[in-house]
Amino acid sequence: MSRSDTPLVLVVDDEPAQRALLTYNLEAAGFRVATASDGEEALLVSAEEAPDVILLDWMLPRVSGIEVCRQLKAQKGGADAAIIMVSARSDESDRVRGLETGADDYITKPYSVNELLARVRANLRRVRPARAGQVLEVKDLTLDPEAHRVHRNGQELHLGPTEFRLLSALMEKSGRVWTREALLDRVWGRDIYVDTRTVDVHIGRLRKALMAKGGDDPIRTVRGAGYSLD
Repeated sequence: MSRSDTPLVLVVDDEPAQRALLTYNLEAAGFRVATASDGEEALLVSAEEAPDVILLDWMLPRVSGIEVCRQLKAQKGGADAAIIMVSARSDESDRVRGLETGADDYITKPYSVNELLARVRANLRRVRPARAGQVLEVKDLTLDPEAHRVHRNGQELHLGPTEFRLLSALMEKSGRVWTREALLDRVWGRDIYVDTRTVDVHIGRLRKALMAKGGDDPIRTVRGAGYSLD
């Protein structure tokens, strides 16, 4: 797995020692890690880095964890990241409030690192199954991210690395209409400038590869919007 394909976890905590501890353990478990020390920074880093999972402390300076969660889930594409609320608040009402605000999971302090890592992996399997190594299946298509193989109706297809990442994104969110900009962010990364027309070229190559051994075109072009795998 290349570095860009390695799941990214954003750790949001105002305590330096806690950020350092979580960073050490997450990196030891094979994750990339970004950090933020307050709510405003968390919103900025999330927009820039597009993390897969966010560990979000409730009690933050400037903008509270609850408000950060609300804003992230309200943003376009904000639902793509799994948010795990981390808090010393253990009352049922607090857990309910966190989940109703949009958090995908809630863990109370003190917690074991092993439990936290297990929660991260479980949420990653839901939001980024391919990055978690889970085999994807959509109709007659099967994609194995670890073996880096794609089959259609049991026949292996040969895809280039970019086409493989494109198909992975489309299959993870089958039925979703992906804009060209969203595909650029997911497949090429936000720190690389690529013209949106490049997406059209690679979609064309992907279509050709998917139909190389028969079958209809499974990719739908949505005029003025983007592409979808239905």
